[in-house]
Amino acid sequence: MSLFKAASTVSLLTLVSRITGLVRDLLMASAFGVSGLTDAFNVAFRIPNLLRRLFAEGAFSQAFVPVLASAKARDGEAATKLLIDDVATALTWALLATCVVGVVAAPLLVWALASGLDAQSFDAGVLMTRWMFPYIGCMSLVAFSAGILNTWRHFAVPAATPVLLNLAMIAAAWLGAPWFASMGIEPIYAMAAGVMLGGVLQLGVQIPALRRLGLLPRIGLTWRRLRAAWADPGVRQVLTLMLPALLGVGVAQLSLLINTQIASHLAAGSVTWVWYADRLMEFPTALLGVALGVVLTPQLAAARAGGDQARYSQMLDWGLRLVLMLALPCAAALLVFATPLIATLFHHGRFDGDDVQRVALALMGYGVGLLGLVAIKVLAPGYYASLDIRTPVKIAVAVLVITQLLNLLLVPLLQHAALTLSIALGAMINALWLLIGLIRRGSYRPQDGWALFAVQVLGATLLMSAFLLWGARHFDWLGTAALPRAALLAMMLAVSAAIYFGALLASGVRLRQLLRR
Repeated sequence: MSLFKAASTVSLLTLVSRITGLVRDLLMASAFGVSGLTDAFNVAFRIPNLLRRLFAEGAFSQAFVPVLASAKARDGEAATKLLIDDVATALTWALLATCVVGVVAAPLLVWALASGLDAQSFDAGVLMTRWMFPYIGCMSLVAFSAGILNTWRHFAVPAATPVLLNLAMIAAAWLGAPWFASMGIEPIYAMAAGVMLGGVLQLGVQIPALRRLGLLPRIGLTWRRLRAAWADPGVRQVLTLMLPALLGVGVAQLSLLINTQIASHLAAGSVTWVWYADRLMEFPTALLGVALGVVLTPQLAAARAGGDQARYSQMLDWGLRLVLMLALPCAAALLVFATPLIATLFHHGRFDGDDVQRVALALMGYGVGLLGLVAIKVLAPGYYASLDIRTPVKIAVAVLVITQLLNLLLVPLLQHAALTLSIALGAMINALWLLIGLIRRGSYRPQDGWALFAVQVLGATLLMSAFLLWGARHFDWLGTAALPRAALLAMMLAVSAAIYFGALLASGVRLRQLLRR
């Protein structure tokens, strides 16, 4: 499977996941609106998600996938299967201990993340955290399975898996919430139950996929087997690489934690306004950045292990060109077309016009740095493939300091919107720093034609932006009925895409040749 076909598969399935996630968010916005209890749910849901990104999709994946890809290329099938078994054993026992500690320490975790919640919201957040904390165990094992499947170039199951969480939460909002209300239970608690159901379903679908490849791990349940797993050199290498990766990913999650803490002390609903902006921002970052990162990481590691420096550099160049071509117009759309997007998607039920404007401001903040947020997903694997996790960590620590200094300056002026803007500006600095480092060490050598390509993309983006800006100002997006508004949005986005890609073709960009590289 070519890199573009693999990335397209991941991107398409990720799109399905994001669409079902959007349906989930629409149902939640209509059913629950914005309140202290929605803030409590978002805080409680963010805790296992934070740890998932820290231990599972973050530090663990960054350490495990390069080690697994190298073992697969060098050591043969038997040794690789033993590595998988030993890592699975060590990971499972660590997760059991983490889940027990998390359930007990839920009040401390909620306080650390959002001490500004009122008493009712705080108590609700603690209870929902205890319900949802075992989700981190399920998702860490899902990330472990995804690392194996992606290394063997089976991308479909890992990319489609998040759909199950969204479907479980949709069922919780649509069916569970009314049922809870009829029993005299606060309806928002149904969403916590939906999260746990989704975690179990996601883990369950990994088993058949791994079994078909003969890679279903054998998890040791005895103390002797656990000691043998910890003694495996491959496990030790993963742990060694995880330590700096934990710091690096932890820095990013610490930034989110600090921002959530700040938001909890602003106007009621600030946590939720930023949450909805996060959800829309994740559409382009997942469809572009995550898809490319998932596909490139094992291939870059294999190229490094095989000493093929030219292919390594060419893959990075291809990924960065796609990032510029696809992320820049998305960033422009978030900046000039945020209000129509939010109004069409969320302006229903208890989600009023003021909420639309507040979320739109937060989304525009992300638009400033979307190019950096996506580019990091391609640039960072360039370091991980070389088993260099320390350099991205050092950069992340410096960017954390810069981001919080920006918060000190901007929050008094922009309130909750400053939190997304500071993250966006930090991401741009991070991406530029990573890029310069790869070029200086000679790992990445930009191929010819970058200056012309950048001008072509920028020109097409400006034409598209002018059209979207006209549409945002010309139509009454808050006063129009829901169905005509949705049809108008679809028309605007279709025409803007035609303008953008038409301008690229007219300027001489050979899209088919670029994608096939």
